[in-house]
Amino acid sequence: MTDTLSTLIPFAERTSIEQVEEGNELAPKLDGNGLIPVVTTDLNSGELLMHAYMNAEALRKTIETGEAHYWSRSRQCLWHKGATSGLVQNVKELRIDDDQDCLWMRVTVAGSGASCHVGYRSCFYRAIPTGENAGKPLEFLEGEKTFDPKDVYGDAPNPTQL
Repeated sequence: MTDTLSTLIPFAERTSIEQVEEGNELAPKLDGNGLIPVVTTDLNSGELLMHAYMNAEALRKTIETGEAHYWSRSRQCLWHKGATSGLVQNVKELRIDDDQDCLWMRVTVAGSGASCHVGYRSCFYRAIPTGENAGKPLEFLEGEKTFDPKDVYGDAPNPTQL
């Protein structure tokens, strides 16, 4: 994190429940790993695109640039969404929940509009059967990929960790 970012976008110290829940100061609560969860949805459709995490630097960069930055837990580095693929998420609205420990971003996505590195529009492209269908295979909800990951990422290592 640079001094410029922390000066431009300071986070308030959490001093009271009233300040956190009813105040107008940004006082995010990061977890023990210095992260805050983020849910990202499409601005127009409301479709859930992805869930990820931000550290303080990613949150500040997102606020400063208006483009989504995350903390990649698998790669252990700051991640500017779309820097490699061109599928940049332009933040149209950024909300924080009541106790300031979770974020919701409403975005538009450049290019094909996809947000999943596997090539689907949403990272949530499969459903888990429940109830009387419990135990059946995962159900694919998106029939076709929006793009071919090999064309977009080439030889870049896959971020999924086993």
